[in-house]
Amino acid sequence: MITNIIENIKYKDLVSSQIKDTISFLIDQNQEFAITANIDALEFNPELPVTTFENLSKFSLFILANYTFTSIKVDESHIYFEAGFGSENFGSTVKVPFYAIFQIILDESILFVNSVATVDKFNKDAKEKSFNVFKSNPNNKKLIKD
Repeated sequence: MITNIIENIKYKDLVSSQIKDTISFLIDQNQEFAITANIDALEFNPELPVTTFENLSKFSLFILANYTFTSIKVDESHIYFEAGFGSENFGSTVKVPFYAIFQIILDESILFVNSVATVDKFNKDAKEKSFNVFKSNPNNKKLIKD
């Protein structure tokens, strides 16, 4: 069954590597592109206002062009970029694990599709870990309702 493949950690790592290589190639070519990504695994710094975050789709489109393209940074497991959100253009740095990228889009055509991005156990685990780190900071206690 396909779930035995797309839920396999080794396959997730393989796909992440392919996505990293593809994005690195596009950056080297100075080629602007877009991604859709599973927001369950994304981190925003600073956090988006609740109303803005609630308006994002589970698989949201991020257009990596102009200033956003020039702000891209890549490490072994993530792509980072700065973007503006909502009508007030709220600025935030977005941290996206490669496995959470569902599509890479170039000139309105899909260049790459990643079925691993649909696997909740990978994406929900990442969000839970991020929230636990947030909760462990004593300065954030007042922001959390028990």
